[in-house]
Amino acid sequence: MNIPTQAPGAARSALKRADGTAVRVLVVDDEATLTDLLQMALRYEGWEIRTAADGREALATARDFRPDAIVLDIMLPDLDGLQVLNRLRTSGSDVPVLFLTAKDSLDDRIAGLTAGGDDYVTKPFSLEEVVARLRGLIRRSTLLAADESGPDIVVGDLVLNEDSHEVTRDGEPIELTATEFELLRFLMRNPRRVLSKAQILDRVWSYDFGGRASVVEIYISYLRKKIDAGREPMIHTVRGAGYMLKIPTVGS
Repeated sequence: MNIPTQAPGAARSALKRADGTAVRVLVVDDEATLTDLLQMALRYEGWEIRTAADGREALATARDFRPDAIVLDIMLPDLDGLQVLNRLRTSGSDVPVLFLTAKDSLDDRIAGLTAGGDDYVTKPFSLEEVVARLRGLIRRSTLLAADESGPDIVVGDLVLNEDSHEVTRDGEPIELTATEFELLRFLMRNPRRVLSKAQILDRVWSYDFGGRASVVEIYISYLRKKIDAGREPMIHTVRGAGYMLKIPTVGS
């Protein structure tokens, strides 16, 4: 693993919570050496860090600390990372989760993401990669300061506010996870344009899962259930090409 060369007092991150305080990250791993390295690298970013060595400690710390992102190892001594994530989501938490695992399996990557995780790094990894992935997830979160966001995006009766991360359709609020939000934002920035699975993987996840585009299908289905359920559909599959967002035709 590469250790950041930046001096401890020289945090370069401009990311802040909306109230101006430091971003909070919870690191969950039972390898003390790895946890120490991650803690050091993330503190260089100017972030506030807490750690946990097992699943139950992670859940308790998450309740008290209320992190803006979690780095979560899948292999833990009690509850595994997928169980921890399931309990977080069941409790109503949509905190972005970056999975760490020694398993180099595409199926495990898909399992973590379908369980509600937002990104995935396989050990061994560089600390710089973890930091970059976390910065991407945190930028999508609702807790960033206003200078990290932009104006509304409007397509028909669908409105996505990059300032507050609120999404509405026909005035009704829609709750999205960080990854769902980023996927919808990409679609809304390109209305009536067919986006391939490869383009979506590159833009939303920044890497291609070795070509496993099924993760795109999974998240498109999540969005459809939230955006199109009981309404005229806006998200369309263009067979053999990709996906497109467009305003429903009147009378369709």
